[in-house]
Amino acid sequence: MAHYVTTVSSPWDAVKAFEYVTDFSNSEQWDPGVSSSKIIMGTEPGQGTVYGVKAGAAYLKYKTLEHEPPVKTVLEAVSKFIRSYDVMTVKATPDGCEVTYDATFELLGIAQLLNPGVGLFFDRIGDKAAAGLAEALEGKII
Repeated sequence: MAHYVTTVSSPWDAVKAFEYVTDFSNSEQWDPGVSSSKIIMGTEPGQGTVYGVKAGAAYLKYKTLEHEPPVKTVLEAVSKFIRSYDVMTVKATPDGCEVTYDATFELLGIAQLLNPGVGLFFDRIGDKAAAGLAEALEGKII
């Protein structure tokens, strides 16, 4: 299992940042590993909304498990070989907000034998996504 956490400080107000990051269809704008992302079940971000996400050769369906505006959203994708669990939280600050992206990734089934080495690979992917998120939110990684 691999785990990645980053926090971005942004001048955006917390509500605006929450609306942006919790609409996972925006992930293709800030995560260079995502080539497409769109809502495939539901009409807007919220609990139960499902996103179809293409990342490299993988196509994952992320379901919104929790949606607590303007503070927290939790998404999970599970396939035969992959489980991805993402928590995004937003905290208002005097100068804007802080967005924390907490992602857990694990290989399942026979692929779980590769879990010990997946952490370094996931860190590189996470660093690129964090840089893209900071740029999109006009902020910086803290």
